[in-house]
Amino acid sequence: MSSSRLTYEAFAKAAPAANDALLAMGKAVDGSGLDKTLVELVKIRISQINNCAFCLQIHLNVARRLGVAAEKIDLVATWEEAGVFTEKECAALAWAEALVHLPGNSVSDDAHQSARGHFSESELMWLSIAIANINAWNRLGAAYRFTPPVPKKIPAAA
Repeated sequence: MSSSRLTYEAFAKAAPAANDALLAMGKAVDGSGLDKTLVELVKIRISQINNCAFCLQIHLNVARRLGVAAEKIDLVATWEEAGVFTEKECAALAWAEALVHLPGNSVSDDAHQSARGHFSESELMWLSIAIANINAWNRLGAAYRFTPPVPKKIPAAA
């Protein structure tokens, strides 16, 4: 089991301006009108790809609070084969993966055109900002092995 190299709390205290900037970027996305459940699915998938347990747990908690269907949360790692995601969700997840996997490549025109088939230019811009933001958080969380927060209890559906 790996241990934390730096806690999130220590990071926030040592680099408050950077922490605040990353939080502000997330709040800007929240205020953009982009579907919050779609954004959480993207954040979960990117956190899985980047092996960031801290961010993954946070966004699993948020997705559950927002009422994202359990089968979507459970199957987001295999979204292409799962058959439970809408075309728009699949487009968002494909765009997210295109932006995450950039070693020596740019994002293809085909990937952009495919995403534009489901999102306006403004929506795609905000989705890209959300992707950039979670990537930045993942780099910090994974590098310093921030300890994942304890999942909050979700009340049973009535």
